[in-house]
Amino acid sequence: MTPMRDLGVGFKYLVQGQKWVGRHGRWFGFGLLPGLVTLVLYIGALIGLGYGADDLAAWATPFADDWTSPWLGILRGTLTGLVFVFGLFLAVITFTAVTLLVGQPFYESLSEAVDRSEGGEVPESGLPLWRELWISARDSLRVLLRVAFYGVLLFACGFIPVVGQTVVPALGFCVSGFFLAEELTAVALQRRGVELKERLTLLRGRRLAVLGFGVPLTLAFLVPFVAVFLMPGAVAGATLMVRDLRGETSAADGPEKNDQEGGNLPATGGDQGVHHLPH
Repeated sequence: MTPMRDLGVGFKYLVQGQKWVGRHGRWFGFGLLPGLVTLVLYIGALIGLGYGADDLAAWATPFADDWTSPWLGILRGTLTGLVFVFGLFLAVITFTAVTLLVGQPFYESLSEAVDRSEGGEVPESGLPLWRELWISARDSLRVLLRVAFYGVLLFACGFIPVVGQTVVPALGFCVSGFFLAEELTAVALQRRGVELKERLTLLRGRRLAVLGFGVPLTLAFLVPFVAVFLMPGAVAGATLMVRDLRGETSAADGPEKNDQEGGNLPATGGDQGVHHLPH
């Protein structure tokens, strides 16, 4: 498969995921809830940071209390701005991980519905919710540490003339896109009992397809409100891509098969739920 075609395969699953939730409106609304909750929490935290950044800057620079104007204002104003920008940066890079953690039961059910619409058995971890949340939080922290490592490395490379202003930003989006795709595919892969190390190996095996999925989504996720509305389709598309990566469906297959099976919200009791596979 040529590089451009592989990139196109990844992007195709991103588009197909959005189409899938578009055809199943109830699942789209179901999948919006975690993103909206997380967005409200983040907005509240950023508002609090905005009000407290001045005090934090003053607390961090006691040595400047006796400075005359305008130097005191310039120092603390600059530090206040940097604190808020840093908080905004953290919000952007952690939004997906926190949303997936908050919405674990929601997105797992959505991912199951996508699998069901494709036919065959629907993998389920069989783990209690608290255990799934722990694994998700642990793996998200590990991924965040990897992202931080690459972020520091790319920041240092940013001081290289020309390369730092051209190649490094492009690499930064590729790194972010890869790990964003990892976070999203983890919903389906965790149900299949695939550990983080195996997930990373699987994704590296189709790196260009993963980048074709993750990089456009990273660019869109720079706008938090857009991230909220794209999250349900992103989870659906990631599930479709997982099926391809694991050979459960061909790259040409779309989410059109058996739509009616995936269009219903999960049953709440009885024996109408999905089949369990051994973990």
